[in-house]
Amino acid sequence: MKIFLAGHKGLVGSAILRKLKKKKLNKVITIDKKKLNLLKQQSVFNFIKKKKPDIVIIAAAKVGGIFHNNIHGADFIYENLQIQNNLIHGSFKNNVKKIIFLGSSCIYPKNSKQPISEKSLLTGKLEETNEPYALAKIAGVKMCEAYNKQYKTNYLCLMPTNTYGPNDNYHHLNSHFFPALIKKAHICKIKNKKIFTVWGSGKPLRELIFVDDVADACIFFMNKKTKKSLINIGTGKDMRIKDYVNFIIKKLNLKVIIKYDKKKPDGVYRKVLDVRLAKKYGWKAKTTLDKGFDLTYKDFKINYKRYK
Repeated sequence: MKIFLAGHKGLVGSAILRKLKKKKLNKVITIDKKKLNLLKQQSVFNFIKKKKPDIVIIAAAKVGGIFHNNIHGADFIYENLQIQNNLIHGSFKNNVKKIIFLGSSCIYPKNSKQPISEKSLLTGKLEETNEPYALAKIAGVKMCEAYNKQYKTNYLCLMPTNTYGPNDNYHHLNSHFFPALIKKAHICKIKNKKIFTVWGSGKPLRELIFVDDVADACIFFMNKKTKKSLINIGTGKDMRIKDYVNFIIKKLNLKVIIKYDKKKPDGVYRKVLDVRLAKKYGWKAKTTLDKGFDLTYKDFKINYKRYK
C-alpha cells in the first residue's frame, strides 16, 4: 500500500513516520510544506491525483498551547479547516481507500462527564481558550462521518489526549504544559535556579500519552475495519499538574521552590478520555510515564539548542 503522511515533521507525524519505516511494509509518501502548501486546494488535489495513495494520514495541523490559541484563534480555525478540507475532499475525489484523521481531546465540551466518551461530542460548551482549534477539528470529524454515511467511505478519526515525546514543541509561549515543564526544569538544572514557576494553580488534572503509542494506534487502526468513525486514543489515567511537576523535579533531582502563577489560566479542570472503545477493538497504550519521559528528555537534551 502507498501511504501519504501529511505533517511528517511534527510531533505525531514524525513518530508515525519512524514506525512505518521500521515496519517496512508500505511505501510512505511525504513532502515538505515548502513544496506543497496544504492551504492551497488545487495543489493538494493535484498532488494526491499524481501520487495515488491508498491511505492518507492527516497529522498536519496548526497547533499550540493555551496562550497561542487565545491570541491567534482566527489563524487556528482558518488554517485547520483549510488543511483538513483539502486533504479529505482531495482524497475522496481521487478514490483514496482510507483516511486516518488525527484530532485532539479538546473537541469535547469543557464540562464533559469524566472519563470523556466519544458520545460526549457536541453535548455542551467548549473550553473558551482553544475553541477555534476545537471547532475546526470537530468539523473534520463530522466531515469524515458525512462522507462515510453518504459515500460509504472508510474514514476514521482518532482523538489523542495530551501527547508528548521526541520532537515536541518547547516554545516558551505556544507549547503544551508537559514540554513547557520539561524545558523549565532543565533550565533550572543547568543554570542552578532555585525558583520553579508553573502557570496556573497546578490543580487541574491531565492525561498524557507518549507519542509512539499514538503512532502505534494509527498503524493499528489503519489496517482495521471499524463501525465507529470516532475513537479516543489515550491511557485512561490522569494526574494533577502538581503531580507532573513533582515527578519531573524528582527525575531531574532538582532542589527548587515551586511557585504557581495563579494569574495564568488553568484551562479545563479535568480531561481524561474513556478509552474502552479502542480497547474493545484490541488497542491500548503501552508506554509508562517513566519510560516515555526518559526517551523524551534524552531527545530534548540532544536538541536543546534547537529548542531554545
